[in-house]
Amino acid sequence: MRVFLGITGASGVIYGVKVLELLKKSGVEVHLSMSKTAEKVLKLETDLDAEYVKSMADYVWDEADLSAPPASGSYPIDAVAVVPCSTKTLAAIANGLSLNLIVRAAEVGLKERRRVVLVIRESPLSLVHIRNMELVTMAGAVVMPAAPGFYTRPKTIDELVTTFAGRVLDQLGIRHSYTPRWRA
Repeated sequence: MRVFLGITGASGVIYGVKVLELLKKSGVEVHLSMSKTAEKVLKLETDLDAEYVKSMADYVWDEADLSAPPASGSYPIDAVAVVPCSTKTLAAIANGLSLNLIVRAAEVGLKERRRVVLVIRESPLSLVHIRNMELVTMAGAVVMPAAPGFYTRPKTIDELVTTFAGRVLDQLGIRHSYTPRWRA
């Protein structure tokens, strides 16, 4: 399987890093594009550096490179995930504004009827955000607010983030056993 992963500058960049880690553990070919703002947020929110994160991907594409293969519908990408997805990126995807490769890859995913998962990390939401989420949902995307569950009784932030990242993999159609499942 081949997945395009965009990491934008919304808070919660650790979700994108964990999704990348789990994709690699699953044997998925990952095409990564990190926005410049995501690299800044990575420094603010974690002890990781961008080069380490990029080293986990099979291919790394500059966000400004609209000639990169994932910008074309003829390039075989199975799924697209934007984790986290800033509201700027959400708005651009919802309105077809190819501002960068992350937005373009998501637009291509939608037009080619591929799985597209957008992990929104914003609170509270304005009506503009909600309408943009409605537009991308109507176009075929899955909108996943970064709202982790607590039914697994996580003991660490890593457990919480991993469980949510596992849910993202579920939406991408990737079978895994990295996270506990609901048991009543």
